[in-house]
Amino acid sequence: MSKLVLVTGSAGFIGFHLCRQLLKDGYTVVGLDIVNDYYDVKLKEDRLAILAESPDFHFYRIDLSNKQDMESMFVKEGFGADDSIVNLAAQAGVRYAQINPDSYIQSNLIGFFNLLELSRRVKIKHLLFASSSSVYGGNTRLPFSVHDNVDHPISLYAATKKSNELIAHVYSYTYGLPVTGLRFFTVYGPWGRPDLSLFIFTKAILAGEPLPVFNHGDMSRDFTYVDDIVEGIIRLLIIPPLPNPDWNGENPDPGTSWLPYRIYNIGNHESVNLLDFIQIIEETLGRKAILDLQPMQLGDVKATFADIEDLTAATGFKPKTSIREGVQKFIEWYLDYYRVSL
Repeated sequence: MSKLVLVTGSAGFIGFHLCRQLLKDGYTVVGLDIVNDYYDVKLKEDRLAILAESPDFHFYRIDLSNKQDMESMFVKEGFGADDSIVNLAAQAGVRYAQINPDSYIQSNLIGFFNLLELSRRVKIKHLLFASSSSVYGGNTRLPFSVHDNVDHPISLYAATKKSNELIAHVYSYTYGLPVTGLRFFTVYGPWGRPDLSLFIFTKAILAGEPLPVFNHGDMSRDFTYVDDIVEGIIRLLIIPPLPNPDWNGENPDPGTSWLPYRIYNIGNHESVNLLDFIQIIEETLGRKAILDLQPMQLGDVKATFADIEDLTAATGFKPKTSIREGVQKFIEWYLDYYRVSL
């Protein structure tokens, strides 16, 4: 397996942690990120500064939707049939689509299309791409399985991620491109995004401000620690997908194919009630939250819960980090990074 990997979205939360681990594992990592202002740019720059300490990290400040810049980068780095790509670049968030829907189309669809085109031209050995638990949309049967139909998204973000899965399947069919889709479930941990719940809750509790709790707290999430997510990605990186010999067009399996194409959930395989999650944060901080109970927000779902049996069978992956341990690690980072004293 080549030790050259392209990671798009390398200044992002998951991308940063993945790049850091790949560098530790001896890979040469090409990082790509537009470093937009969707959230605090300083946080992204500080992540990149840590990665830049390694001579094996090559960074490009490129917009994935800029085909010419992407082509130039591919040529300069010499990507070929022995190399792999992990596409984590995307316009994230569910509610932001109400403000700037165009950003989802440009990044998540056009950008992903450009990456697929370049991947098939150089015959990339394995392309992994970030999908999302949000693709389950209107599904209510738990746990969510990759073998379930996911044709009822309820957010533009989810629709673009479902589109990524479909377009990737076409490229696998047309060009034999080995592609693996990764449905992430509520990732959290140190260096996390400021728009994610753990960050928002911690900041509000420390400031003594009301904490927005949607659907009046009647929600649950499969919170997955970022190191577990990274472990799942790296285990799959070295296993390009194989066709499923049992795939049957009369009873099509959405999670596999007769092509080199697979979809996996990467989650903690545990659904935690939102109010219980807040209580863990309170206990870790030693402070009580002021709850601002609000109705369900447009595009949100009541519960997520990952069935990870396929991932475990393929790689032996099992999440290692408990919710309490993961929250503790995030808060330790938060207090240190923002120089907050309890």
